[in-house]
Order: sequence, then C-alpha cells, then structure tokens
Amino acid sequence: MVKLYKNFDINKNHKESIILIGNFDGVHLGHQKLFKLAKSYKKKHNLKIGVINFDPMPKMFFNKSLKNFRLSSINQKLNLLNNLGVDFIVTKKFDKTFSKKKSINFIKNILSNKLKARFIFVSNNFRFGNKREGDVRLLIQNENKYNYQVVKPKPLFINKKIVSSSLIRSYLEKGFLEKTNRLLNRRWSIDGMVQKGRQVGKKIGFPTCNIDIKDYILAKPGVYAVRVSRKNNFRNLKGIANLGYRPTFNQKKILLEVHLFNFSGNLYNKHLSVEFLKFIRKEKKFKNINKLKSQIKLDLKKAKRA
Repeated sequence: MVKLYKNFDINKNHKESIILIGNFDGVHLGHQKLFKLAKSYKKKHNLKIGVINFDPMPKMFFNKSLKNFRLSSINQKLNLLNNLGVDFIVTKKFDKTFSKKKSINFIKNILSNKLKARFIFVSNNFRFGNKREGDVRLLIQNENKYNYQVVKPKPLFINKKIVSSSLIRSYLEKGFLEKTNRLLNRRWSIDGMVQKGRQVGKKIGFPTCNIDIKDYILAKPGVYAVRVSRKNNFRNLKGIANLGYRPTFNQKKILLEVHLFNFSGNLYNKHLSVEFLKFIRKEKKFKNINKLKSQIKLDLKKAKRA
C-alpha cells in the first residue's frame, strides 16, 4: 500500500527515489504513460517511486474564484496512483508561505536535502517557486550540483491533441463524455456524501440521492446515465442522474441528483461513487411538473439502455 506524507520529512527507505512532480488531476492516459516509464526506471535502477503533489492545486490557490475545477478528488487520485505502482506520495499543503519559496531553495532544501532525489520527472512546461520563477532549465542546470537527473517525458498525443487535464475538462464542459472516458481510460466519476434535500424527487415519484459536488469540475449540466457503488455494500447499481441547477425548481446551487434503479432504502450520509456512462440530454426548464415527469420517463428508458 502506498505510504502517504503530509510534508517532506519522509522515511529513510523512501529517500534517493524517483520523484514525479505534478497535479496529476484525473490520472489520465498521459499520466499513465508517464508512470509506466517511471516503473521502467524503478526496475532498472532498483529505486522506489514517489509523487509530489499539492493541495489545493496551485491554480485554485491563486484564483479563488475557481470553485469547480478538479477532475478527481484527493482520495480518488491517491487510489489511482496506488494502482500505478507508486510507493509514496507527498501531498503538501499549498499556502502563502510555500508559494513564496524561492525555486533554488526548493531544489536545494527539498529535492536534494530532504528527498535526496535521484531522478526527477517533470513536464516541459513545469514552473515552480516564487512567482513561478523556476523552470525545467533551472532544474537541469543544477543536476550535477545536487546529484539528480531530470527526465522530461514526451507528451501523449491522441488525434493530434496532447492528452491533458485541461483538454478533459473542456470535453466535460461540452458534454463529450465518451471522449472524456477514453482519455481517462475509465469512466469519469464523482465521489460524495448523500445529503438530505428538499425531497422534490420523492414527491413527484422519482426519489433521488442528493450529492454536493464540492470542487469537482462542472460537466455539462444535464441528464446522464450512471452506475453507482458504495463500499462494502452494493456494487454497480445503475441509475439516472441530473447534474446542474434544476431550473424547473429555481435551484441556484449546483447539485448531483441520482435516482437508482431497483433500489429502496435510506442512503443519507452514505458515501457513494457515481460513474458517468452516457450524456442523455442537456438541462432544461419545464412549464410544469407533468411535463417534467413525462420527460423523466423518456430519460429513464434511455438510461436503462446505456
């Protein structure tokens, strides 16, 4: 099982390792290719693999208005990295003090003194340090001085586009769920706690689990076919979900509402994982409840075929 650290004071047996630095949001095909390369270094040099990532992501820290941005939660990311052969992960709190650290001090004090990194994997556009002053060139300039080697893997191209978290976010925002799932190499999912809502769905005959999406990226508002699981209980129960603002009921807060097929029971305060299978239609406002109910019946038929 992967070892988790909240700071750079790591165990002795994790020093002198292969270090990968980045957000790794979504842990998509491009990231998976990177970790495959790291595993080849691990085998060749008999070293462990460590990951440095930050919470919140620096982009979210510097842009406070960026509320919905993540492709994956911290826990999802840790589970995905664990499955890719990572030995340890440092999730450093990104705050004002750390953001002002000089890039050369990050190299000297953290990469060299604390981690004693042997290989450092970074993307070509990697920037770090106060006001993003540090770059890959600075890392390379200090290779001999601090006894590490920089590895710059080539990006993964699919259909002439670089596979990136930014590209996947744009696909989700446009409702291109199949493209998203292809680049993730799995179905995109949201994990969250079921909350008690206004019980509108129950009143109209379609009870739902209400889940706050917190800081997940807002995929195109609309209706989706989904598959839902809960740890140590049911697995892969299909359903239908509405992601958005529920304009018919003048809802102002973004919400994920999930109606499960062939299920009855109380799921309040239970933690669910919702996999998105297919985009059915965009969100719309209905003139009355009866028209909404008629549309839901049509949506249900499509979701059950997904």
